[in-house]
Amino acid sequence: MNQAQAAVSTGVAHPATVSSGISRGASVLLGSLLVAACAHVSIPLLFTPVPVTLQTFAVLLLGLMLGPASAFAALALYLIEGAAGLPVFSPHGAGGLLQILGPTGGYLLSYPFAAALTSLIARRISRSSFSSYAFSAAAGSLLILALGASWFAVVTHQSAGTTLTMTVWPFLPGDALKVCASAAAALAVLKLRNRFRGSSAGLNDRAAP
Repeated sequence: MNQAQAAVSTGVAHPATVSSGISRGASVLLGSLLVAACAHVSIPLLFTPVPVTLQTFAVLLLGLMLGPASAFAALALYLIEGAAGLPVFSPHGAGGLLQILGPTGGYLLSYPFAAALTSLIARRISRSSFSSYAFSAAAGSLLILALGASWFAVVTHQSAGTTLTMTVWPFLPGDALKVCASAAAALAVLKLRNRFRGSSAGLNDRAAP
């Protein structure tokens, strides 16, 4: 009888596991939608095909708020959505696969890895603080710039100096602001979540006999 019960229990998913899976899937989907929304906050520049967008902010924020696997999955889903033709990329581009394979495609392809790297570093640092979050986000931002610039140089056959002038130097001040903004936002969400959990725990304690 015990063996039969064990066999049945192994074949049925635990409710907590199912709930966790649903929550993680929802986070991945909502994360991809957040990046899509931020992509449409876009300002074209005359001297480069790379626009100024809020995408990087969203990528770094997801990296700070989600685990490495979930952060990677959210940005991978975002790329799949864009490749399928959904209007999730910056409007200042060809859209779809053409935008991924174009001069700015390196930035897009770097997003899953940058989000996962940001998340991994943030979780390796035991203390959650603005400085630790900013450091983690800065690492992710540098990876985006490095991969984006490298892809741009290969696709456009530009020299290193021209590539840096068109894809890196003009974006450093704005990226620094996005790093600070993502760190501050993630820390605020973390504090709010902890406060909510603390309030819930207090209510449960008072309700207990």
